Amino acid sequence: MGDTVGLIAEIFTWIGAGLGVGLLLIALIARLADGDWVAVRAVVEQTDHGPVVRWFDDDGNVNEAPLGAADVRHIGSRDMADIHYRRGWRNKMRIEASSHAVRFLVRLGLLMLGVGLAAFVIGWIPLIIERW
Repeated sequence: MGDTVGLIAEIFTWIGAGLGVGLLLIALIARLADGDWVAVRAVVEQTDHGPVVRWFDDDGNVNEAPLGAADVRHIGSRDMADIHYRRGWRNKMRIEASSHAVRFLVRLGLLMLGVGLAAFVIGWIPLIIERW
């Protein structure tokens, strides 16, 4: 029985560690590809085409981006909003500083590492019990 539990635990240890490290590396690459996002205060205005935000970037240029339905729900009826714009790009913004995909990959990678660590600990339990 102890050998079976140990074997299954070792399989889960390697799968969890391998997938966890792999997903965290993919998250790192995705984060680097995501670019540099800068926090700024923007003005929310209503136009004929719907709500937009306008802000000044580091170079002093005025930028404008339309708000999606989720952005409108997040901002509400305020006339000013804290947003993040992508440095070096024109008219590109988002509400949150980090990408949803990067956060998902990091959480999934950490979860898999946790599974690997738990399997590693569980794999040692039968060995310790057999020695006593």
